[in-house]
Amino acid sequence: MSPTYDVAIIGAGTAGIYAGYELIRRNPGIKVVILEKGSDIYHRSCPIVTGQVKECIQCKVCATMSGFGGAGAFSDGKYNFTTEFGGWLTDFMPQDRVMDLIYYVDSVNMRFGATDQVYSTETPEARALEKRALENDLHLLQAKVKHLGTEKNLMILKNLYEDIKDKMEFRFQTPVEEIRKTGEGYDLALENGKTVSCRYLIAAPGRSGAEWFAGRCEALGLDLINNQVDIGVRVELPAKIFEHITDVVYESKLIYRTKQYGDLVRTFCMNPYGHVVTENVDGINTVNGHSYSDAALRSENTNFALLVSNRFTKPFDQPYRYGKHIASLSNMLGGGVLVQRFGDLLKGVRTNEHRLSKSFTRPTLNATPGDLSLALPKRHLDNIVEMIYALDKIAPGTANYDTLLYGAEVKFYSSRLELTEELETRLPNMFAIGDGAGITRGLAQAGASGVHVARIISGRLERDA
Repeated sequence: MSPTYDVAIIGAGTAGIYAGYELIRRNPGIKVVILEKGSDIYHRSCPIVTGQVKECIQCKVCATMSGFGGAGAFSDGKYNFTTEFGGWLTDFMPQDRVMDLIYYVDSVNMRFGATDQVYSTETPEARALEKRALENDLHLLQAKVKHLGTEKNLMILKNLYEDIKDKMEFRFQTPVEEIRKTGEGYDLALENGKTVSCRYLIAAPGRSGAEWFAGRCEALGLDLINNQVDIGVRVELPAKIFEHITDVVYESKLIYRTKQYGDLVRTFCMNPYGHVVTENVDGINTVNGHSYSDAALRSENTNFALLVSNRFTKPFDQPYRYGKHIASLSNMLGGGVLVQRFGDLLKGVRTNEHRLSKSFTRPTLNATPGDLSLALPKRHLDNIVEMIYALDKIAPGTANYDTLLYGAEVKFYSSRLELTEELETRLPNMFAIGDGAGITRGLAQAGASGVHVARIISGRLERDA
């Protein structure tokens, strides 16, 4: 019996969406199904965001992390035009091809409402920032970036969903349990007891499905390469401290090598006038940040992550579990995310409600005041403190007593499969894309990976027609 679908896509995050979009654009009438454990874009609702509860209640499926648009749906929508960060697609194809794909995805975004405003790194002001950073042993990664904004990011996704929802089949709230290789393709065993058969399979599980996908790959006999895990804190301070930087490049990605340990620390996901938020990763509360393009929705603060990269050598091979364990310690201590004033951390005292109430920096997240030194390893905290003092040289005020540190922030880099240049696994016609496959880290390259695989499959369909 022939497979029911020409192509099945696991996951409706950025990678899966753009794979589906490109497939139906190039192959009208093709039978495509997207299987997603979360809800559609209209029914993704976090009880914290809607004001029903103040703390995470451990929903079975986290609406912030899963559903149409994936973890990126409620991000602040930074779209970076670069191969220097945001993924590793250049491991599989030339840089110019990756950039062509990134610009193509941007053109699709613009069709559905994305801004045409770009923050350039080629201006004299941006070059002056780079020079000042270098003078203080900080390295500013240069890239053009668009800030879509959390609310406009959702608008783009809604417009995209309306355009494609009747051209392919979506099955929401439909987790996949197992992947089985068959003679003509693949069978996907669903949690509801049903089975979906397909000729081509695209796995785009996203960050929330990374651990699940690793288990399915092991069951299929596919080798995995462990990627790094980044652990740190989210910094929140008055927006004025970084205005001279964010007004020029919007997001400054700064890297510093600590003198004490020689470890790399970097800023990540900078949100001018933004809000600190929580994320649920497999039942563990971690911290993140958002920023709106609408001035009426902005705060008076800027937030960004400070992350320490960790790569482990044998025999240890579980960086994902290590990161979850660190985050779970802060959850154990505070029932969720912890927050501590920088000055309290230096003095070795716990931030409590009284001390926090005296802070000149008002928190945008209702986190538990506590002591990060009880949750994060000493080496990580030493690195973070040294980085804060380095940043203080180019953004005076970063090391203020009332700068707020939220923890833990953990960026999981999914185990990567051994893939071909086509992003195909060792099993024929099974592809892996996006953040959950460990090859991208952000909206731009995730979307690019989906378009790339869709074009590969389209070529094979045309060849076999």
